[in-house]
Amino acid sequence: MAELGPIDVTSLEIIAEQVKACTRCRLAETRNKAVPGEGNPHTEVMLVGEGPGFNEDQQGRPFVGNAGKFLEEMLASIGLTREDVFIANIVKCRPPDNRDPEDDEKIACAPYLDGQLKLINPLLIVCLGRHSMGYFLPGLKISAVHGEPKKRGNRYILPLYHPAAALHNGGLRQTLIDDFGKIPAILSKIKEIQGQAKDANNKSNNEEQIKLL
Repeated sequence: MAELGPIDVTSLEIIAEQVKACTRCRLAETRNKAVPGEGNPHTEVMLVGEGPGFNEDQQGRPFVGNAGKFLEEMLASIGLTREDVFIANIVKCRPPDNRDPEDDEKIACAPYLDGQLKLINPLLIVCLGRHSMGYFLPGLKISAVHGEPKKRGNRYILPLYHPAAALHNGGLRQTLIDDFGKIPAILSKIKEIQGQAKDANNKSNNEEQIKLL
């Protein structure tokens, strides 16, 4: 396993190539294909899951199994396709037997995700599952905050149940569908807030310019 040195985050393509050749943690020893993530680099919405499963490990693409089909159905319900968003994971390689990713594996993979976030700069990060939520909103319980947008720094984050969890637990399915349906309204609200902040900043700048005259 390689030392955890810096990575090149110049572009999404460069990040993807590094992910495919990555040996920063033990998951490299058992993966078939790494899964860098994919989608629209100019999107307003970035979906972040936990880690690749069997199908993703075979194809090198995120959310291509049954959970992926469910995700695509929910995207369609709000007028989007997977090509309209960017889909990534906390860890880029499949944990053996779909176990939970370990903390050191998340740490090893973090620079890739952080680089993608910086380059894409989405209006809204949608966390799919508790491990994804824990990365952005540590200390919270997904059962208590799912469907409730949060702001951390300059990021807006929406924690949701993972599509796979909803498939395994029928009681969560409608909850996830309902929470997912909030995304358009949340995006509109974020844009409204940002517009108000921009107007206030412009007003402040104009006032400063008047004072200087």
